[in-house]
Amino acid sequence: MSEEQKRPAPGDGIRTIRSTNLFKAVNFELYVKPNIVIMSVGLTCFGLCLGYIAYMRQKYESMGYYSAITNDGNELFEKKKSKWD
Repeated sequence: MSEEQKRPAPGDGIRTIRSTNLFKAVNFELYVKPNIVIMSVGLTCFGLCLGYIAYMRQKYESMGYYSAITNDGNELFEKKKSKWD
């Protein structure tokens, strides 16, 4: 290799620094190019999961339930009670 090929250019990022193979294996995402297809699939799945959680919470709240925290720190949904009943 010539001296010009060894020199990192501006914008090359972390791929150009010298590191061990263990560091490269553990931090694999730092050394590969971003893949727009995989990223879009992951963001879609993440968005669907968040949407499902929001839907389930809205469903329980519309049925008259609310989230209550017990003494031991657990969350449970209880039916709303009126003091007048």
